[in-house]
Amino acid sequence: MNSTSPTGPVGDRGLRVAGGTQARALERGKRPRTPLVGPYGHPFHPILVTVPIGAWVASVIFDVVALASAEEEQAFAEGAYWLIGIGLVGAAVAAVFGLIDLTGIPRGTKAFRTGLTHLAINLAVVALFVVDFVVRAAQGYEEASVVGLVLSLVALAMLGVSGWLGGVLAYHYGIRVAAEQDQADGFR
Repeated sequence: MNSTSPTGPVGDRGLRVAGGTQARALERGKRPRTPLVGPYGHPFHPILVTVPIGAWVASVIFDVVALASAEEEQAFAEGAYWLIGIGLVGAAVAAVFGLIDLTGIPRGTKAFRTGLTHLAINLAVVALFVVDFVVRAAQGYEEASVVGLVLSLVALAMLGVSGWLGGVLAYHYGIRVAAEQDQADGFR
């Protein structure tokens, strides 16, 4: 909510607004750059990331079952392989929407630097899963892969860090989240 303080107007999250520049920057980070990335307050990127995350977590579960069960190894190893592929396709789609959202964050801000770090870690995660996919294809994807499991676990750990940063962007900095005055309507 906007109010006044002895040092000038105060915008969302208590930011001191110098000539309205910070308020405009804050508003810009909340608004979609294009309707294709989701309406105001309802970005598509967070829902799209559930596809690669779910596929990659499921692939690890399939790997564990494949390594633990000789009689089910082939089915679960192949399932893990294809789940990684599904995750890669889902990550590519989610990345398009995330990149568009990133371009709406004003450069030179903590939020933009956090977004770049989030992006860099996600690129590293995707690269690890691409390597994982290629390793499995080269060895025969119907066989359980300890190397593949290790690559997946490292990538998922990195994805957890990146997800936390995504949470910082949304919940701490309010990127693509409705303005506080709009949120307050739900408590009246």
